[in-house]
Amino acid sequence: MSKRTKRRSSGASIGRGQSMHLTDRLPKVPQLPTLSPVAKHRLQVLEFAQRHGVRLAVEAYGVSRSTIYEWRKRYNPRKLESLEPKSRAPKRKRRVCWSWADEQAILKLRRQHPRWGKRKLAPLLQAAGHALSEATIGRILRRLKRSGRLIEPKRQIRRRSRPVRPHATRKPAAYQPQQPGDLVQIDTVHLHTTTGEQLRQFSAIDVVSRVAAVGVRTRATAGTAAAFVDELLDRFPTRIRAIQVDGGSEFMAEFEEICAANDIPVYVLPPRSPKLNGCVERFNRTSREEFWEWYEGAYDLATVQPALRAWEDEYNRLRPHQALAMQSPIEFLAATARTQKSSML
Repeated sequence: MSKRTKRRSSGASIGRGQSMHLTDRLPKVPQLPTLSPVAKHRLQVLEFAQRHGVRLAVEAYGVSRSTIYEWRKRYNPRKLESLEPKSRAPKRKRRVCWSWADEQAILKLRRQHPRWGKRKLAPLLQAAGHALSEATIGRILRRLKRSGRLIEPKRQIRRRSRPVRPHATRKPAAYQPQQPGDLVQIDTVHLHTTTGEQLRQFSAIDVVSRVAAVGVRTRATAGTAAAFVDELLDRFPTRIRAIQVDGGSEFMAEFEEICAANDIPVYVLPPRSPKLNGCVERFNRTSREEFWEWYEGAYDLATVQPALRAWEDEYNRLRPHQALAMQSPIEFLAATARTQKSSML
């Protein structure tokens, strides 16, 4: 290269209208990783343990010493992702143990019979030469649904229309029983005897006076419930002015008819609300604990009815009731009658 060429290419030419581009090659700064909240917490614990010791880190963060040592062992300052939670997926995952032909056979049968399950499809598949268990058929069906190859219509839920109840209504919120007989709660109990027989107990109790009556039948139908009400009207010590029942089918039809014939309103509870019939529910428990668990006689109606009526008489006349200031229901009725008579004078 000549001297003239060297002068032209040297820096002496700067400032004569010519420009020069200087490029500095700086090292690339690595982009910081985005850590999850779990990894950030672990990094914070390790930094605290590095500054103040493991013992204070255990007290401050509530992490065991072995856990901190495990995190410290995994920690790589140049790779913060080392503190991320490891995958808990099993190393050896289950692989499919069926063939494509098995899937196609199940798919074909299921399309022909959309409502057949794995139990009904198994014999047909075995007859076609596919040796698959019911559990395997179920897994294949789930796989076909997840992959979208088996599309089934949604099931339509048919709601049953509520039966027409010409006489029964909801109890008005303003109706509050004040006098004996203002509201009588009636319920049924399904009894399983020790001899394997099944009976139905009809229970009735006055909300105010706690006077109770029971009856036993072999079935709980609208006819037997109506017969119990007819019997109740004759032997109940107070006049019944209203009856409250749940939504059982035994409290419809003939039951409503006999209540309407005697001018007794029937109040029906909302669905799934036995707490609103609390008095008769508690009486059912009392009858179970104090009579049925101690009864040792025969379970035919001719034998059990008199025994249950004797216990009913003891309940009404002798048994102290906590809700009545340890009076029996009959004593409470007598005291109420005396109070009403004195107030009239």
